[in-house]
Formats: sequence, structure tokens, C-alpha cells
Amino acid sequence: MKIIFHVDVNSAFLSWSAVKRLKEDPSALDLRTVPSAVGGDVKTRHGVITAKSIPAKKFGITTGEPVMTALRKCPGLILVPSDFQTYRQYSGEFIRILQRHSGMVEQVSIDEAFADMTGVPDPLAEAAALRAEIREKLQFTVNVGISENKLLAKMASDFEKPDRTHTLWPSEIPEKLWPLPIRELFGCGAATAARLNSFGIRTIGDAAGTDVRILQAILGEKGGAYIHRAANGISSSVLHPEEEDAKSYSNEMTTAEDITLQNYAEALPPILRRLSGKVASRMKRDGVRAFTIGVMVKTGGFQRHSRQTTLSLPTDDPAEIFRTADQLMHRLLFAEEGNAEPDGEQEEAEEGLFGRGEVLRLVGVSAAKLTNEKEVYRQLSLFDLPPGETEQEKAQKKAQEEARKKAQEEAQKREAALKDMMDRINRRFGDKAVKKGTL
Repeated sequence: MKIIFHVDVNSAFLSWSAVKRLKEDPSALDLRTVPSAVGGDVKTRHGVITAKSIPAKKFGITTGEPVMTALRKCPGLILVPSDFQTYRQYSGEFIRILQRHSGMVEQVSIDEAFADMTGVPDPLAEAAALRAEIREKLQFTVNVGISENKLLAKMASDFEKPDRTHTLWPSEIPEKLWPLPIRELFGCGAATAARLNSFGIRTIGDAAGTDVRILQAILGEKGGAYIHRAANGISSSVLHPEEEDAKSYSNEMTTAEDITLQNYAEALPPILRRLSGKVASRMKRDGVRAFTIGVMVKTGGFQRHSRQTTLSLPTDDPAEIFRTADQLMHRLLFAEEGNAEPDGEQEEAEEGLFGRGEVLRLVGVSAAKLTNEKEVYRQLSLFDLPPGETEQEKAQKKAQEEARKKAQEEAQKREAALKDMMDRINRRFGDKAVKKGTL
């Protein structure tokens, strides 16, 4: 039998900020013991909450809500700014400890990972040792969920916190999983839960006992099938080790405010452009280009959704990555077709995410199917047509080259027009009247 751990850092950003403060000043207040939160602009008190302490949770403060709303709930809430350099440091140390306990670790976010512990004679003792090592060496705590597949391990780790170990074996599903509200099922967002509630399906057990055909009639073929499988504890236990991440590049950003149908035209493109530039910069640094470009979002209900496409020629051009990402994002938000993502990443409805009334709280851009620059050069040299090449092959390659050149020319024209507009504004209103957001 497989033994899978899901290890989740308790209030990660808040905990890591607290640990850093205590290391710098042992007499400092431990943020974890008082109502406190990370997020937004601490000085202006704008933006959204990205992490909160357990005492803050008791005031009803939730991740993703506006800072001003949180302050109304708890006027004494202590706010601290984000510190991603510190977060990356502690995340790396956390994963290295996991890798000493398991040869198969899949990091799924900065603060959580799966570990294959198959063969461990006493999973509970192993989990206790892992939690103790992290607590003593890194000064923060984790929850460990244990089961035979990833979904159940993830659900178990979300039980009572902090610093706890929970099991959710298949035999425990009726007692521990089925009584929970359907909204707590991993991969079931707020809109999906509300729709199921309207049909009288209020608990995970209700969904588990409902005929899959009924769920498919309510949620669509793939969505209904996923909810039925997940409610019955059926999921993949295949882990994808961290080494595979080296085969792709990605950058994500939690948005300062929710992106909605009303503000996406203004709010989303600058974020996509910035993320595309970061991905392109890292690829240029490492001398690689990508055939596959993708986008992903996390909705207000903390569901992840993604789209990707494969280009005819590899690229490290930030403008081309942005154009592709922008097109993919439009399909994700508005298109009629969709694909279910594995392990709980739900498909969007026919009208797209915005059609379901979803909002976006995190956006990401990725590049995969990489090739190094030397290999790209060799592939492009095929345009120096060898003897015996057919006319059809010549025409196809010529069309590809013309399309690439046209795209580059269009990007250069847009860049020139933007620069001209900025110059005219700055000449009229001063040198610092307008500048690129990335500056």
C-alpha cells in the first residue's frame, strides 16, 4: 500500500515573518501569538490579506480579503509587509528536510509538498519526527496529512491546526470526510459548492452517495465526475519529483486586488506583461527557449486553472510570450471549451471563469518544452534548404519564417508607439510624469 504525506506549513508567510523577527530580536513579539497578518501596503493599509495568524482567524479574517475589511473586524490587527526573499529561504530549508526523510518529494507550492513514505514501518512516528525536526531546526510548525493517495493526504492535513498529524485512510472516509461541508472538498470552489447546495447536496457524503450522472447533469461531464471521485476518496498517488521543475520556468503573482470581469482589461495585461518579462529574462540567462507557453490562475475559491499551447518555433521573446499568454488567458476566462486539471484543479464552465462569476487572486505564466540556443540555431539552419526538399516543405517553412518576422515587426511598432506616447507626455508634464510599471 502507498503511504503519502502532505506536509503544509502553518500560516507560512506569517510564520516565516515571525521567525525572522525573533531571530533579529529575541525579545520581539511573536506575531503568531497575536492577531496579525501579512499583506497589502502596510503604510496605506490597502491591498489584500495574504496570510494571517490563528488568533486573527478567530476574528473572522480570511486570506484574500481587503486589508481595510480585516481592520474593521479587528482594529488592533498587526500588519507586516511581504518578504519573498525570506519566504524562499525558509521554503528551501523546509523542502531539504523533507528530502532527507523521503527520496520522492513533490513540492506543489512554496509552503506545501507531498512525500512518498511507502515502506515506512510507523507513519505516525515518522510524521512526529518530521514535525519535531522542522520545529526545532527552523522554528516554525507544519501539519502532516497521511493517506494512500494525494487527495486524502491533502484533506487530512487541513484538519485541526497547528502542528498536528492526521490520517485519512479509506476506511476513515465515512467518519472523517463525509460529514464535512461540500465546500471543504479539495477542488470544489465556492460557485460549485453553491450550485450543489441548491440541489440539496450539502456535505461531501451527499456528493459521494449521489449518482455520478446526476452530478454530471449539474456540473458538466468532467466536473461532475471529478466531484464524485474526490468525494469517494479516489485520486492519483503518483508524485512528480522536484527535479522535473527544472524542465520549465514559471512566475506567479498574487494580485493586490481581485481581478474581475469589470477590471480585468486594465488590471490583467500589466501583470501578464511583467510575468512574461520575468520568465523570458530567466530563460535568456540560462540560454534556453521554450516551445510551450502556459498561463494559470487561482480563483477567489482557491481553485487553480490553467491553459497552455505549443508554438511552431521556440521563443525567449517577452513580447511573444506576453501575446501568447494574453490569448490563453482570454480562452481561460471566456472560451467555451475547457479541460479538467488533475487532482482537483477543476474545469471552467462553458462560458469560462468569468461566466461563472469567479474572480482571480493569483496569476501565473509558464514556459516549458525547452531547448538550448545551440539546438535552436541548428533547427533554424534548416531554412537553408537542403537539396531535394519538396516545394510543400519549402512553402511551409517560408510561411513560418514570414509569420515570425511579422510578429516581431508588429511588436517593434507597438513598442515604438508606446515610447513615442511616453516621450510626448513627459515633454508636456515633466520627465517623471509617466514611466513603465516595471520600474
